[in-house]
Amino acid sequence: MPVKTSSSTGGAAAGPTTFPCTVSSLFLSISFLCVVSLCLFLFRFNPTITPSLNLHNNLQISQNSVRVYVADLPRSLNYGLLEKYWSLTSDSRLGSEVDNEIRKTLSSKDSQKFLPYPESPLIKQYSAEYWIMGDLVTPEELKKDSLAKRVFSIDEADVIFVPFFATLSAELQLGLNKGVFRKKVEDNEDYQRQKMVLDLVKKSEAWQRSGGRDHVFVLTDPVAMWHVKAEIAPAILLVVDFGGWYKVDSKGSSDNSSDMIHHTQVSLLKDVIVPYTHLLPRLHISENKKRHTLLYFKGAKHRHRGGLVREKLWDLLVNEPAVVMEEGFPNATGKEQSIHGMRTSEFCLHPAGDTPTSCRLFDAIQSLCIPVVVSDEIELPFEGIVDYSEFAVFVAVNDALTPNWLVNHLKSFSDEQKNKLRRKMAEIQPVFDYDNGYPGGIGPSPPNGAVNHIWKKVLQKLPLIKEAVTRERRKPSGVSVPLRCHCT
Repeated sequence: MPVKTSSSTGGAAAGPTTFPCTVSSLFLSISFLCVVSLCLFLFRFNPTITPSLNLHNNLQISQNSVRVYVADLPRSLNYGLLEKYWSLTSDSRLGSEVDNEIRKTLSSKDSQKFLPYPESPLIKQYSAEYWIMGDLVTPEELKKDSLAKRVFSIDEADVIFVPFFATLSAELQLGLNKGVFRKKVEDNEDYQRQKMVLDLVKKSEAWQRSGGRDHVFVLTDPVAMWHVKAEIAPAILLVVDFGGWYKVDSKGSSDNSSDMIHHTQVSLLKDVIVPYTHLLPRLHISENKKRHTLLYFKGAKHRHRGGLVREKLWDLLVNEPAVVMEEGFPNATGKEQSIHGMRTSEFCLHPAGDTPTSCRLFDAIQSLCIPVVVSDEIELPFEGIVDYSEFAVFVAVNDALTPNWLVNHLKSFSDEQKNKLRRKMAEIQPVFDYDNGYPGGIGPSPPNGAVNHIWKKVLQKLPLIKEAVTRERRKPSGVSVPLRCHCT
């Protein structure tokens, strides 16, 4: 039926105006009501829109950043270790020639504030501690894109960052007096520093109220904080993999499965796998040229533990046409050889060494050389964010050790498949880059770089970490949460 209306202009009544009630107008009206209803529903039930619950500050989780409190440690345990390293007359270890040259250029006057991290490949590959710290000490107004927001009260913090350069501490000891490295003696300066860190951190209010479960340690070198790993096991550990950590196998447990490993110190539930620092420069996809070698590997042939597979692979592949197996170390000469080898090869072999991973994987990615991962126990950085199957090839150890299998498998990839893998690799190259380009590493990290991705993984784990902290608080005095994690 037509709807009548009157004009509001003039004094006389106007003739009737009709508005036909069509199907279109009815549909729009119903749609509008549905949208309004949906908005009201979301406002009522969406936890990101409703007012926050009245909980203690440090039990709340920021949705867009990680609030980080930096523990109060003396400078001698972080940047002071850099000063100690660069004050050495020289380092006689293989690969340290580049640092011996840098020492000649450093001035004692202007090097106190902005010191570089060592370029020796022995140490540089573990430099995450340097870049994470540099980002945290950068003024907040310069860090608009950083996921880590520094706070200055533990009540506001999601996590407590422990600013100890554990890798540099270990490497200093190995360079100065390797003989006492594994001994708890006074001459082991690294051990003394580990004890100092533990004493300072464990007596703090933050540790007392969380049992250390919200503390973050950077332990990229497998031997970092060697003597106190059990004491810091409840914390969030940033590690390159789980190689070198204590494991309790089935013989020490009630489980009868012979191949089950129970991790009591490291876990994917709380810890973060971080990338090694790549040693080779990035090759952009536009610079890629034709590759003549099928498979390339450069490194030590003889390894221990799980790395024994490397020696077997070497013997299988060394005489294969289109395969290059070079033994060497990435010093100045070896670095140039690696750059050439990786940039002229379709695939780069990544077998386990003393630990399941190495910086070789990230050098291959930066070189656009498709990684061939031969390790049944490998853990990789940023999984869940990065899908490695989109740019790498994973091979079971048993298959790789079958004569002719690996070479035939790699030859089966078409040019189109290899180009697709390489294009995807080019997209994720920045994800594994730590360098922020600032003197002394003090400056905001690249938004899409390694440091921000590390904090993104920490952010993902915060709900479980907060739950663990809450459980620890309600335990009666003298009772602690048992270490019983088993996860894959």
